Amino acid sequence: MGQAQSGSDKEVTLQHIQALYRRFASECPSGNLHLHEFKKIFRVNNESSEEESAYMENVFRSFDTNKDGKLDFMEYVAAVHLVLRGKLEDKLKWSFKVYDRDGNGRLDRGEVRHIIKIIYKLKKHTDPGAPENIEDICDRIFTQVDKNKDSQISLEEFIEGAEKDPWVMDQLKLDFTPCDWFIDQS
Repeated sequence: MGQAQSGSDKEVTLQHIQALYRRFASECPSGNLHLHEFKKIFRVNNESSEEESAYMENVFRSFDTNKDGKLDFMEYVAAVHLVLRGKLEDKLKWSFKVYDRDGNGRLDRGEVRHIIKIIYKLKKHTDPGAPENIEDICDRIFTQVDKNKDSQISLEEFIEGAEKDPWVMDQLKLDFTPCDWFIDQS
């Protein structure tokens, strides 16, 4: 997910919401978006790697705010808005939530290493020249972002580090490309 400011200034009209609902209802006739349908939106299928699948499951859980294992229309609208129109700070808060697998509000090296490893595995599909030394990337992120040197990154450190340094931003952002029916809603 690109972290650049997108069309967030565009007003969302009743017509946009109605069109979004019609599309959601046609793609998700049960009234809920389930994990397998969510993965399909982001082109994750049986041929995808285990890491790619686990990554999308983590992303899905971050949007499933009531933790019922499915996205209802309101959770879906929030996801569409964040992915397509969200402000940089909101996207960074969401990225932090995806990184924070144990939900304790702090990132340790294991959590950062896990997501960076998955991101680079995914980048290998599109960029065969993507670097592979995950430990060096983690070390550099912690050196630049962990201001109090407690070997954990708080949300504030995460946002500040990403906003200050383009390299850090590139390492921390969560990029993925939804399929056309999701994008059409922008």
